Amino acid sequence: MSEASPCLNCGACCSHFRVSFFWGECASAGGTVPDDLVVQINPTRVAMIGTDQKPARCCSLEGEVGKGTHCTIYEQRSSVCREFDASWSHGVQNTDCDAARAAFGLTPLKPPPFELDLPISA
Repeated sequence: MSEASPCLNCGACCSHFRVSFFWGECASAGGTVPDDLVVQINPTRVAMIGTDQKPARCCSLEGEVGKGTHCTIYEQRSSVCREFDASWSHGVQNTDCDAARAAFGLTPLKPPPFELDLPISA
């Protein structure tokens, strides 16, 4: 992809959904997510601090939603974050991405223009 990720100007998913995952992804259990950034939600799951309440906002999100954001633990983020794709980033619409953006008054992302490989007529 030649353009920068639309996530760098968004951050809506990090400010809309609860980010919960298996506690084994925490650093103390051999994972990557820093322990001091999570809260226990049940015996086997934790959530990123700030996403366990409404309104939600992940404690690792910096910047203003829709204007410019970044994750302060990007390389250490959980599998939930790693697996959440911006709508159309792999040619597939993500309705959860669209819903999070809508919650902040942002328009849904659009699919890239598709170039058809058509023969040139003379």
